[in-house]
Amino acid sequence: MSRHLEVREVLRRITASARDLLGAEYAALGVPDDHGGFAQFVVDGITEEQWRAIGPLPRQHGVLALMLHESGPTRLDDVREEPAFGGWPAAHPDMKAFLGMPILDADASAGSGGSGDGGDGGDGGQEVMGVIFLANKRAGGGFTDHDEELLRILAAHAAIALSNARLYERSRELTLAGERARIAHDLHDAVSQKLFSLRLTAKAAATLVGRDPDRARAELAEVARLAAEAADELRAVVVELRPAALEEDGLVPTLASQVQVLDRAHTASVSFDADRVRALPAAQEAAVLRVAQEALHNALRHSGAERVEVTLSGTPARGAVLRVVDDGRGFDPESVRRAGRHLGLVSMRDRAAAVGGRLTLDSAPGKGTAVELEVPGA
Repeated sequence: MSRHLEVREVLRRITASARDLLGAEYAALGVPDDHGGFAQFVVDGITEEQWRAIGPLPRQHGVLALMLHESGPTRLDDVREEPAFGGWPAAHPDMKAFLGMPILDADASAGSGGSGDGGDGGDGGQEVMGVIFLANKRAGGGFTDHDEELLRILAAHAAIALSNARLYERSRELTLAGERARIAHDLHDAVSQKLFSLRLTAKAAATLVGRDPDRARAELAEVARLAAEAADELRAVVVELRPAALEEDGLVPTLASQVQVLDRAHTASVSFDADRVRALPAAQEAAVLRVAQEALHNALRHSGAERVEVTLSGTPARGAVLRVVDDGRGFDPESVRRAGRHLGLVSMRDRAAAVGGRLTLDSAPGKGTAVELEVPGA
């Protein structure tokens, strides 16, 4: 398990290992969302056909809800006799013996005791990040103390994987926040002061044009000098904005690396594919990367998407086309515009226009969102 960095793959292997090690017919692992459902639900022992027949992901009710509010294991000889049991869909397999374990945050999991006695062990105040459970011993009978201890260990691994995902995302947010603060400081201290001086000098030149042309020409020369300095300052800020990885590795590897990090950090599946992409001018590459970042941020933060696909394709004119497509809830772009909620769309369009590109957005409620940016080549 420790060889795999992708969270979904780790959780899938934990679920499969639990089923195999404990000799169960069925195993599942659920990570709850904030809306009464599950952001991720991994199963083992059920075929794709059975899973499709069962229907939508389960909600947080019945025994699942009970486990989400417990810090200790749930071991039942017959889950159907549990008072909290609420039944299951018609296509759901019949289950009897049941063993469930909460996935506590990493600190709580590391500190949990190894007694296997099912006690809280002081973990009652810790966050439950998810649940892992098994049903039906293949050899018959119920689950044992040894089974419970094995499942506790596997739940601890799952907690570490989920904690790492959160750390990736928090690290990204802190990096972006720090970058924004530094840019604002640089713009204020350097560029804004230059522009203020330029404005005053231009006004002085305007008042001198009629009565002292020579002084006016001198002031206009100063305007030109200040404008050149301001342009240099802006160019320096833009160069700093271009990530070092982009400068060193190029657009495709940089974008692929960022997508990989986001795929680990979120429960949604985030994929990247590139096809015949040639090197672009620096400004175009920076614009493509920034638009991709903004579109990914919207998809992962606001859309509730389960899958986000990023593609970058070369064009016959030596340019490139970026597409970021999600299967989330979508939105009405016109309603968003009227409400004053831009979701970064203004910034993306400005970046596209600055490099002679074209940005299009296609979205509707319940239909997902597709952002496309086409930029010219050299």
